[in-house]
Amino acid sequence: MPVSAIPLGSRLQLRLLTGYTEDGKPILRTRSYANVKPEATDEALYQTALDLAGLQVHTLEIVRRVDEMELEES
Repeated sequence: MPVSAIPLGSRLQLRLLTGYTEDGKPILRTRSYANVKPEATDEALYQTALDLAGLQVHTLEIVRRVDEMELEES
């Protein structure tokens, strides 16, 4: 059974280091930016993440791209 994937949209997520617990474990927070065009290149999203991180007080740890797809039988 062939299946097709239809792109619905993407999100850009920035994982930020906001501090440390008393035990020395990192405290991480995620900032999400929705409605990213599915055809946006990874390089463009990464550069955008770096630009957004430059506006943050906290340190950027991880950049993620989350793509949503709808699967349907072809």
